[in-house]
Amino acid sequence: MPFDLIILPKFACKIKAKNIKNKSKHIELKTRLAYFNNVSELITSYFDGDQNNWTKGLINAIKDAENYNPWFTKINIENALRYWSIKLTTRNLKKWVKKYNFNHMDSTVAIIMAGNFPLAGFHDFICGIISGNKIIVKPSSDDKILICFFIDYLKSTFPELDEIIGFSDKKLSGFDKVIATGSNNTFNYFEYYFRNKKSILRKNRSSVAVLDGNESVKELENLSKDIFQYFGLGCRNVSKIFIPIGYNLEKFKKHFAEFKDIIYHNKYSNNYNYHKTIKIMNNEIFIDGEYFILKESREFSPPISVINYHYYNKISEVKKIIQDNCENIQCIVSNCDINNKIKFGDAQNPDLHDYSDNIDTLNFLLTK
Repeated sequence: MPFDLIILPKFACKIKAKNIKNKSKHIELKTRLAYFNNVSELITSYFDGDQNNWTKGLINAIKDAENYNPWFTKINIENALRYWSIKLTTRNLKKWVKKYNFNHMDSTVAIIMAGNFPLAGFHDFICGIISGNKIIVKPSSDDKILICFFIDYLKSTFPELDEIIGFSDKKLSGFDKVIATGSNNTFNYFEYYFRNKKSILRKNRSSVAVLDGNESVKELENLSKDIFQYFGLGCRNVSKIFIPIGYNLEKFKKHFAEFKDIIYHNKYSNNYNYHKTIKIMNNEIFIDGEYFILKESREFSPPISVINYHYYNKISEVKKIIQDNCENIQCIVSNCDINNKIKFGDAQNPDLHDYSDNIDTLNFLLTK
C-alpha cells in the first residue's frame, strides 16, 4: 500500500497503572485519528492514479454507486472524495479534536444516515469512531455502496475495528444513543421511536444567500457552486436568495453558466421540465433560466431546479426572517453583516467543527 499503516505499540507492564491509563488514552486517540488519515491517503492515492487493490476497489465502488443512484455522478462523488481527502489529514484532525476531553467511552451509538449526496453520513461515522464508542451504522439505501466500501477498507486495514463498527439494514437494537438524519416525515417517526434514547435527530433544512448588490463576478460564480453542486440536494445547498429591491436578476443566468450543462442530466432535466410545466399551467410568474427556475417566494425549500428569491428593503428585515426561521436554515452565504455567515463557494466546504444544525456531535458522543 502507498501509505503507512498504524501498528499499536505494546507497553511494558512495569509502568504504574495511572501512567498506563493516561498513555493508553493518548495512543488510542492518536490511533483513531490515524484511521481517517489513512482514508485521506487512500483517496489521495486514487486521485494520483496509484494502482493497488484498494484504489481499484474505490474505482469499482464509484462505478457501482453511479449505476445504482443516478444522482451520484462521478463528478459529484469525486467532489465529495476530494473534500474528505483534505479534511481528514492528521493536521486537520488534530486541530478539530484538541478542545475536547476524551474519556473512556463504552456506549453503543446507532447512526442512521442520510443519502441525499455522496457520503452524506460520513461525518457522523467519523465522530462515532473518534469518540471511542462502538457504532452501529444504518446507511441510506441511496448511499450504501460508498459507505460500505470505506467500512470494509477500515476493518480490513485495522482488524480491531471489526469489534467497533457494526452494520445493520434492519430494525436497530442494542444501542444507547442514536444519531438519525432524515426527512420531515421520518423525523416524526424518529421522535417517537427514539423517545427514550439520548439522541440527535435531524430533519430537512436548507440554506440561504443574502446579497447586497456589490458582489463580484467571482462571488456570484461561487454562489452557483453553493446552489448547484450535488444538484442542490444537500441541506447546505443554497435554495433561497435574498436580494435588494431593484436587483438585476439576469446576472444569475450569466454568472451561473458554469453549471449550464446540468440540464443534460436526465433526472435533473425531468425535474426542471416538470416544475416549469406546472408553473406555466398555473399561470405563475417566474423567470426561466433555461436550466433553473427563479421564483419569487417566501418559502425556504423549493423543489429541485427551482431557486426562490425574496426582495428586501433593509438588511434588518432579512436578519429578522433568518432569526424567525433559524431552525429551518443550515447555513447563510453572504458578505453582509449577518451572524454566522460563510463565504461564497464554501457552502459545501464546512470545517470538521461545523456541525449539522449547530449541534456538537462529538461533544454529544463524549458525554455519558
